[in-house]
Amino acid sequence: MPCYLKEVDVVPEAAKFRSVLIVLCRLCPAVSLAVRNKQPFIKFSRRPLKPECYENHIANIRSRLEKEGIKTDVFRSSILNYAHCMWTTKKREKLLKRMAEFEAVIVMGCEAAYESICDLSESTGCQVFSGMESEGLLNVTPKFNWPFNISLELSGVTQIHHQKVN
Repeated sequence: MPCYLKEVDVVPEAAKFRSVLIVLCRLCPAVSLAVRNKQPFIKFSRRPLKPECYENHIANIRSRLEKEGIKTDVFRSSILNYAHCMWTTKKREKLLKRMAEFEAVIVMGCEAAYESICDLSESTGCQVFSGMESEGLLNVTPKFNWPFNISLELSGVTQIHHQKVN
């Protein structure tokens, strides 16, 4: 069950740094933006598994930061490392090396993704910002549309309470 996430405008805070890495989770943020914007989650005729609304959101963040003269890059996941909460050790090691090249990181994911990247950042000194926050767990119904699009219709959101467990 994916988390239903809403965007957080972290650009003003992140703009205080010279370099920012945007770390993407491909599941919950993409699903959330597709549902919220009533756009297809998957367009097989274009870029499957890269919802346009999510790609546009990331491009907007980068553009706003780059207008401030800030170096940006995006750390993307592969099909094997689609959801940040299931990234392999090797993928996390690659992220750690990339983080060392930046002063700040924007996490596009749930609180679990944010916490795991905060744990990684301890050895790099990067400032970590959460670009999304959870509103609950999504309950969606997939809808198939022509030409080979998959949209997700929101059936409901189950509220959750964030509590860190040690």
